[in-house]
Amino acid sequence: MIKYLEHHQIDKVKWDDCISNSCNGIIYAYSWYLDIASPGWDALVENNYESVFPLTKNKKYGIDYLFNPYFIQQLGLFSKEKILQVDLNNFLSAIPEQFKFIEINLNSENKFVTPGFEQKQNLTHHLDLSASYESISKNYSESLKRNLKKAYALKQTVARNGYAPYIVVLFRTNRGKEITKLKDRHYSQFEKTVEVALQKNFCEVYDVNNEKGNTIAGAIFMESNNKAVFIFSGSNSEARDKFSMALLMDTYIRDHSGKNLILDFEGSNDVNLARFYKSFGAKEIVYLQIKKNTLPFPLKFFKK
Repeated sequence: MIKYLEHHQIDKVKWDDCISNSCNGIIYAYSWYLDIASPGWDALVENNYESVFPLTKNKKYGIDYLFNPYFIQQLGLFSKEKILQVDLNNFLSAIPEQFKFIEINLNSENKFVTPGFEQKQNLTHHLDLSASYESISKNYSESLKRNLKKAYALKQTVARNGYAPYIVVLFRTNRGKEITKLKDRHYSQFEKTVEVALQKNFCEVYDVNNEKGNTIAGAIFMESNNKAVFIFSGSNSEARDKFSMALLMDTYIRDHSGKNLILDFEGSNDVNLARFYKSFGAKEIVYLQIKKNTLPFPLKFFKK
């Protein structure tokens, strides 16, 4: 039986046990992560938390809706058992009618037709790190190998205990200038998420320093359920000239090779980013965005 639970009704110990032991668990679905990224989230829960589906909700103009929070790529249905299409359909049918607009991302194990919903395919890229570094690096592209040779020849070093807030600053003062939809509160929420993840040993922060000891690039990895998510990075023009992000990723791969771990590059539909991820030998993985609009007239047409 699938039950709709408001936030205060959720047993977070049982919830996190389900995510930890699910066949498709991922860092974004843990209760502590959701509490920061989507305060007040509700849920659909089957029986005694054998399967769960977070409902990241909000309200505007008095209307409840479901949305995908910033810094959460995938949610959807998580289960301790293999997920079938009928399971996903049952959960989607159990979403209360009070949510008049739904636009959320499912996870990569929820790849089924969803009756009554519009569907859009998104891409992420996965690299299996279980092989040796020598074996993995053989699949690097020739251009990546050339860039890494240049990067290693330059006077820059990779640190494994980077400072996450400065990486956020690096991003905001460079590429982040173009992303106006991200506000101060979103960055603050993310920094809090990283802080908690570090406390729980779910996170690693790498950065690259130049010969003067200045940080010119950095990356944040969230790790759980035998998956490491490359969730955030920042770099400046010097780092781009020195191929510092390639150096950082190669170091992370070298450090974690031979482990039962999938590196999820967390994207991308962007052709240039996808090319960078594929240069490490990463494979395309599809996850779905689903959308349903039952807003009253005339809001229904404005939201289109």
